[in-house]
Amino acid sequence: MSGLAFTRAPPATRPLRFLLTAPAWGMVAGVMLAMDPHALAGRWSPSTIALVHVFTLGLLGNAMLGSLQQFLPVAAATPLRGARWLPLAHAALNLSLVLFVLAFHGMHALLLSAALLPATALGLVVVPPLLDLFRRGAQRLLRAGIGAALLALAATALLGVLAAALLRGYGTLPLDRVVDAHAMFGGGGWVLGLLAAVGSVTVPMFQGTPQVSARMQQAWMAVAIVLPLAAALARLCGAPAGVVALALAVQACAFAGAVLWLQWRAPHRRNPSLVRFWTAGCVALVLAALAACATLVEAPWIDTGTAGMLAGTIALGIGVPLLLTGMLLEIVAFISWVDLRGRCPRGMRIPAVGRLLPEEDKRRALVLHLVAALLLPAALLGPRAAFAAGLVLATAHAATLACLLRCLRRARHFLHHPEAYR
Repeated sequence: MSGLAFTRAPPATRPLRFLLTAPAWGMVAGVMLAMDPHALAGRWSPSTIALVHVFTLGLLGNAMLGSLQQFLPVAAATPLRGARWLPLAHAALNLSLVLFVLAFHGMHALLLSAALLPATALGLVVVPPLLDLFRRGAQRLLRAGIGAALLALAATALLGVLAAALLRGYGTLPLDRVVDAHAMFGGGGWVLGLLAAVGSVTVPMFQGTPQVSARMQQAWMAVAIVLPLAAALARLCGAPAGVVALALAVQACAFAGAVLWLQWRAPHRRNPSLVRFWTAGCVALVLAALAACATLVEAPWIDTGTAGMLAGTIALGIGVPLLLTGMLLEIVAFISWVDLRGRCPRGMRIPAVGRLLPEEDKRRALVLHLVAALLLPAALLGPRAAFAAGLVLATAHAATLACLLRCLRRARHFLHHPEAYR
């Protein structure tokens, strides 16, 4: 951790408001899956669209945006400009998701507002750091990778607004093409792009793997920028939907393969629960990529609609959430430790990160998430299977939130009773 600038760390409440909201939306996703028989009815089902955005905006969006607020100043030497707008961005993002769910459950008049509000909220997060991210200087590759991911997020938000406008009858563009481009920028450019950029620092630091070489970072940046842009533009210009499915599959396999290779070559393994979260998440991404490729095969024994739903369920419901949940547990413990470091007098010995959030707590959460991962694909079989999967999914994310709150409680307890930790 010697390369980290702890003195630049933001107040703990700034990233924590996003990070603690993420598992709460995971619980909402589980309840929706359990209670709504149409939650996985098909790609164009209103209930499915609502559930997808609970995962992408609620769970993944809050986790990724919260992590960035800690990562940018501490690890990427990038100041948090416009920090005073972040509470407003957090409120707008999560309010918009509530409106979005209501819009797809009958209150259709809310749809355009529900799309415009998160675009505005994301603008408050995306725009301020961009100039700093693309400036010359140290860690240029890391900052450029994050900047490219943020630009992809902006494109995702704009295409989301366009899709909502088309649904409300404004314009005549083909909706399926706009939605596919929206998914390509969001999944490939934003989610996988940011995970790889930030992971180039956090995977070696937290998992004990070899450092990611500059050549590997350059190769990934080329893939993460060119592939989503080319696939999205091709789809908007009329290319078949398989272009987007194939591009996402290639990018997911490249990311998962790189992480698994780094883990396999780790000289000093640490944080075993985090390693297992990421191993399981990467395996799930590969399986999702295979299911996405099955949509390209025209054969009587393969239903392309079911294969597409399976790919989305594994990627958005299992793969990426496992990666982010594993990191969420580490990041909140790290933020608590940094906060204690700033609050306590110099020379006072503070608890280690592993004492604030013990491995046993993370292991229990991991087991629940793995059980949910086994049940989620079966949810496509019918309402009863979906009910069981939803309950376990909600329980797993509740366990994650409980772990995070216990960690914060231990840090607060140390501030008032440091003698108990000697």
